[in-house]
Amino acid sequence: MGATVAATQQPGRRGAGRPTRAQAEARHAELLDTALTLFLDNGFEPTTIETIAAAVNMTKRTVYARYPDKAALFLAAVRRAIERQIVPPDVLDAMDTGDLEQTLEAVARLRIQQVMTPQGLALQRIINTESYRFPEIFTSNYLTSAKPVVDFVAAVLDRAIAAGALAPTDPDQAARAFMSMAIGGQVRSIVAGLPPTPAQLDERVRFTVGLLLDGLRPRN
Repeated sequence: MGATVAATQQPGRRGAGRPTRAQAEARHAELLDTALTLFLDNGFEPTTIETIAAAVNMTKRTVYARYPDKAALFLAAVRRAIERQIVPPDVLDAMDTGDLEQTLEAVARLRIQQVMTPQGLALQRIINTESYRFPEIFTSNYLTSAKPVVDFVAAVLDRAIAAGALAPTDPDQAARAFMSMAIGGQVRSIVAGLPPTPAQLDERVRFTVGLLLDGLRPRN
């Protein structure tokens, strides 16, 4: 009979006892994801702790035990969304094929495709709408998610400069120009509700990467 009872219990559901660490972490993740969605849908001011707690079937006391106020919960929700956009170093390294153009195109496509996911789009929209109130989320997004990619691109460009494939220039400045040219414009279109088709994405990425490299190549 014990086996029958165990078999009918649903995975991930806790009993009357203390939740496991995994269950507690899953509930916390649910709280942050739900909070971000509500902040995005309704705006920061109209969204209340009560609304968020009710949406995840928690008490206000439970939420306040972890976050002292709404702003702290908001920043934690945005931080979780930013961390989801981090490109692991091994993924970046795998893109470095030794072909400069192919490497830059791969990086651009990855970053643009990240924004085209529901999570990436939500993050960009919340930054656009609330960074005037919380400027630290813009900085955090850059330092945590974008800067490692900028540093990777700068290192790739620096190597090409050392090999003579590119003219001497500031690789950090060139990497930021790459991010703005190849990625920034597409991100703005996506957030505006005008995502590129796969064919358009390929064409635009190839064009902007080619334009950047043409401007950086040595002149006789």
